[in-house]
Amino acid sequence: MNEIQNFMEAIKFGKPEYVPSRIPDYGVWYHGANHEDFDGHSHDSPVGTEWSDIWGTVWHKDLDGVMAFPKRFPLEDLEKLDEFTFVDPDDPKYSGSITERLQGFDPGKDILSGSHRDTLWERSYMLVGMENMMEYFFTEPDLVKRLLHKIMDFHLKVAEHYSKAGVKMVYMSDDQGTQNSLILGERILKEFFMPEYERLCSFYKQRGVLINFHSCGHVEPVLDMFMDLGIDILNPIQAAANDVENIRRVTQGKMALCGGINSEVLLRNDHEEIRALVKKRIGQLGKDGGYICGIDQWMPFRPEAIEVMNDAIAKYGRY
Repeated sequence: MNEIQNFMEAIKFGKPEYVPSRIPDYGVWYHGANHEDFDGHSHDSPVGTEWSDIWGTVWHKDLDGVMAFPKRFPLEDLEKLDEFTFVDPDDPKYSGSITERLQGFDPGKDILSGSHRDTLWERSYMLVGMENMMEYFFTEPDLVKRLLHKIMDFHLKVAEHYSKAGVKMVYMSDDQGTQNSLILGERILKEFFMPEYERLCSFYKQRGVLINFHSCGHVEPVLDMFMDLGIDILNPIQAAANDVENIRRVTQGKMALCGGINSEVLLRNDHEEIRALVKKRIGQLGKDGGYICGIDQWMPFRPEAIEVMNDAIAKYGRY
């Protein structure tokens, strides 16, 4: 079977020939999905660069090889929500990049994917500020719900463009965990976020589109939430923040997992340690399918560390 067929067998808990080490996809996205502006500024800009993204959030690049951080927020006063102008993805200056990216797509080689980066929680705090959002959940819950609904209205418009383009998989992302707990808590997630996530997930599930959800940190308490939404793949499964064997028990046969290789091990660049960890993770997470083996956080690794990891996946990941 080819790479796409093997990937599909893996995530559907079928009979793959080997554990995938990557997702064979080709991505399209609206302009601004990755915090870029229209003047060439992005996370690849030099250290010290400051720019405003399409929403008005100001970013500052602090470290080489690491994404920038939001510095100023256009909607700090949530009572001004009705005065705020939301991005309209129907405007060709935003959606046009989807068509442009399609020119390089080879359907025989890759799955077409679309990006909903900063789906809801992250987009809200990038607009309002994280500390402000934490307070508004309790002081202005109705305004928060209106904000989240408007953000999801935006994503649903984006979803229509992706659907017209023919995407077969989408990436959603909201970091829900710290190293040892949830950021927001289950009650907040269920009351404020689940109804909005369901709107977007239902759109895609009705169309047979795969959903790959990214959340860093400790996510064990909300695995059922992800599965109820119909998430097909959960990444990056940070082993230092979770009991990976418990995650596998809960999700076995229901939701594929991606990641699991501790970034700090790759940074140490101890080749034997990398090989041993890959072998261990494949045994824990991939012995019955449903696993894409890879790094749990991308950092500026040495190329040889990545090569050793990929060689180990090829060696230990045969079914």
